[in-house]
Amino acid sequence: MSMLDKLKQMLKGHEEQAGQGIDKAGDFVDEKTQGKYSSQVDMAQEKLKEQLGGDQGHDRPPQK
Repeated sequence: MSMLDKLKQMLKGHEEQAGQGIDKAGDFVDEKTQGKYSSQVDMAQEKLKEQLGGDQGHDRPPQK
C-alpha cells in the first residue's frame, strides 16, 4: 500500500478538514514568499485536494 493510499484511508470522512489544512498551508507559503509563487502554490493545492479527495469541485470553475 502506497503512502498516498494510507493517507486517503486515514482522511476518509474528514475530507473537508483536510482541504482546510491544505488551504492554510498554501496561505502560509504565500505569506512567507510574499506571493512570489502563488500560482504554483495554488496549482499544488488543487492537485493535493484532488488526490486526497478534499475538494469535490466546490468554489471552483469546471476544468477544461
